Amino acid sequence: MQPPGKRGLVPAALIVLVLLLGSGVAALTRHDTDAPVRYLTDDQGRALFLHGLNTSGSAKDDPDHLPWITEEDVQTEYDAMGTNFVRFLIQWQALEPEEGVYDEDYLDEVAERVDWYAERGYHVLLDMHQDLYGRFTNTEQHSGNGAPEWATRTDDLPVRPREQWELVYLEPGVMRAFDHFWGTAGGDTDLMDAYADAWRHVADRFADEPAVIGYDLMNEPFGGSLQGTDFEAGPLAELYRRSMERIREVDQDTWIFVEGQAVGVNWGLPSALPHLEDPREGEPRVVYAPHMYALPMDLGQPYEGDSKGGIDASVDAWSEHVRLVGERLEAPIVLGEFGLDMSGAGAPEFVERMLEETETMAAGRTYWSNDLDGWGPWEEADDGGLAPGPLAHVMNRAYPRAVAGEPLGWGYDAEAGELTVRYTERDGVSGATELYLPSDVFGEGHEPTVVLGGDGSWNAEWDEGMRVLHVTVTGAADGDETVLTVTPE
Repeated sequence: MQPPGKRGLVPAALIVLVLLLGSGVAALTRHDTDAPVRYLTDDQGRALFLHGLNTSGSAKDDPDHLPWITEEDVQTEYDAMGTNFVRFLIQWQALEPEEGVYDEDYLDEVAERVDWYAERGYHVLLDMHQDLYGRFTNTEQHSGNGAPEWATRTDDLPVRPREQWELVYLEPGVMRAFDHFWGTAGGDTDLMDAYADAWRHVADRFADEPAVIGYDLMNEPFGGSLQGTDFEAGPLAELYRRSMERIREVDQDTWIFVEGQAVGVNWGLPSALPHLEDPREGEPRVVYAPHMYALPMDLGQPYEGDSKGGIDASVDAWSEHVRLVGERLEAPIVLGEFGLDMSGAGAPEFVERMLEETETMAAGRTYWSNDLDGWGPWEEADDGGLAPGPLAHVMNRAYPRAVAGEPLGWGYDAEAGELTVRYTERDGVSGATELYLPSDVFGEGHEPTVVLGGDGSWNAEWDEGMRVLHVTVTGAADGDETVLTVTPE
């Protein structure tokens, strides 16, 4: 959960809420320790690894509900970090300001920005974002975002401003707004249907846009007075089913991303989200997209000294639970949000820790976010433009953008500048394996060298402008294991 700008410390009231609902969280059991890695694919059958940032928290406060970026800024981001993925925030209040009336001008603006990313080879995830339900739960229109005014029903219960923004979730009016949405305040689920219809409209608009890889159905769901298993297996799963059905009426191909409840799950508790049937024709395209904000860090502990071990343990627990939920959902994993104030002690090291963790999981990742604040990747350059800051330097990391087979694992030794990718050959997969290689390691005079482990032979083409090495392996049979190791010459 995140405010328009930086996150605050987690208030004690929310921690108590987690402890109260803890007994209702389903226990997870690993059923298949040798389960294959699940992954997103492109139209050539290649496995995709997604590496990027959220764009952006600034959209929450913008009068037009759009991020601060220009097309030049998108190019600057690629040049600095080689990202290939963006979680792009959209909002229900901007999409459907009046019931049943969709703002096509807003969607035109979103589509223009999607084009900026598409022209640079990015995959775009459209994220229907909410925090604190929406800004219309009180007359002062607090910092919440998401739901339009017509879909906000508080029964005139109060919503007081709070110094710690997360506490607004516990205000009576916000709780009642969520209860009306989920149908737990009277049993009427017309708002869930309206939300699903809004997703159908978005999908109808972007179904033919190849850069749009997925739809994130709801950012950080909150159950109001219903929490834990009862919420995730009940109304949250029902909203996902309805939204998926509407989307598949107009879009059979785009991936659908789902999250568990935010409270507790973001810190490492297991999600009780059940398996969801994808109504599309063919193999399901559902992605589990959890967030990660380590509880010790939300409580103000830095990633150094005595607290570092506790934070690592929190990450380990989160990772294990995420893997198990991914197995239950039979879904690939993409970490939808993680981040922190980069001026804090140990911040770059923590980001690197999370990048390594997602690599171990063969999962994608998007950092929160690319804003012009202490959390983001930018510093002001001498000419007034953007210059890469500490986050950009950590994110500018070698990784496989696409793998021409079934991935088994990959890792990057930043100190040695060595990227290793393991996969098995699969019939029906075409195209080259694409490896992004940063200029600070693979710069002038240090052209990439490929070592092939396994049967077959290889050839490579180096796109210096994009800093992408295209490696094609020939002569290997279906099921053979291939190991590609790339180092600077």
